[in-house]
Amino acid sequence: MNESFDLQEYLSRGIEKFVADVVKATLKNPRESAFMLRFAAATAAASQKRKEAEARGQHIPSFLIASITSQCNLHCAGCYSRCNHATVDEAPVQQLTDEEWLRIFSEADELGISFILLAGGEPMLRRDIIEAAGKRQNILFPIFTNGTFIDKRYFELFDKCRNLVPIMSIEGEKEVTDSRRGKGIYDRLIQNMAELHRRDLIFGASVTVTTQNIKEVTSDEFLKKLSDRGCKAVIYVEFVPVTDVSRELAPGDAEREYLQEELKRRREEHPEMVYVSFPGDEKSSGGCVAAGRGFFHINSHGGAEPCPFSPYSDINVRDTSLAEAINSGIFRALRENGHLLEDHAGGCVLYEKREMVEALLAQSK
Repeated sequence: MNESFDLQEYLSRGIEKFVADVVKATLKNPRESAFMLRFAAATAAASQKRKEAEARGQHIPSFLIASITSQCNLHCAGCYSRCNHATVDEAPVQQLTDEEWLRIFSEADELGISFILLAGGEPMLRRDIIEAAGKRQNILFPIFTNGTFIDKRYFELFDKCRNLVPIMSIEGEKEVTDSRRGKGIYDRLIQNMAELHRRDLIFGASVTVTTQNIKEVTSDEFLKKLSDRGCKAVIYVEFVPVTDVSRELAPGDAEREYLQEELKRRREEHPEMVYVSFPGDEKSSGGCVAAGRGFFHINSHGGAEPCPFSPYSDINVRDTSLAEAINSGIFRALRENGHLLEDHAGGCVLYEKREMVEALLAQSK
């Protein structure tokens, strides 16, 4: 395995390349090209804010994950979020309001957080929030979506607001994607990619890696098809089992080693795309980056959690500031006591040590 790989450095280089690609894609539109140059400057300013805060003893992570809704229209096989009842068919009334999310985005901007991953449920269901996010030009918003709600209005919005970047979930070729996500989903994703490419819009793909699809989704054939369609980033997320029935789908040590070797090769041979493995890259980048060390998660009800795979919270952003949430009791305990740096079998360290996280949560209350 590539033990010397530095995830933070790689992400920084990937972000710089991403911005450069968007500038290139918008050369035909001077206004949008000018926006990307301003965004590059805003990113540098955000980095300086975080450095100054660090010097004052206040650690600010570079990005956060915001699950802006718990509602989803699909029932993907083995869905972690549904198994934990974090995703439902109908949107509950106690979700954060549009105004509350906009306040969070504003606070993030002030703190120097320039990347906010919008997730769900299915985030495209909350169009008003995404449209408002498009106006926060200092922040890049990758949107992790199943792609089924991307319509003409969204294409026009992405064209207008280059800080909104769709990251569409795909499980491999048509058979495996439709078997997990539903009939017709693969064709819809390919149609979306074609339209995004036609409009010179940057997009990425998110792949849930299982023991069944790992060879297919790392193959040169599959990744070349994504590249030819205009995809600029592939994010591999290891399947995390929550039931004994689905445990056989979870990658083991052999699969993780294979994945890391394949990504090492592709990073060297095919730099035209950015490749990230989560949480696989953690073991070669100094440990888990959750709980505010590199990022944290806000669920649809406002709970600040270490990450989506560790849904434990002792503080709610409805009742406090974002800066206070970053330094919640459970976050501090995980960071300061070295729990995020502990060796583990692979996969998600916090999910693997969930009993310990639950004990820390009880102590922080």
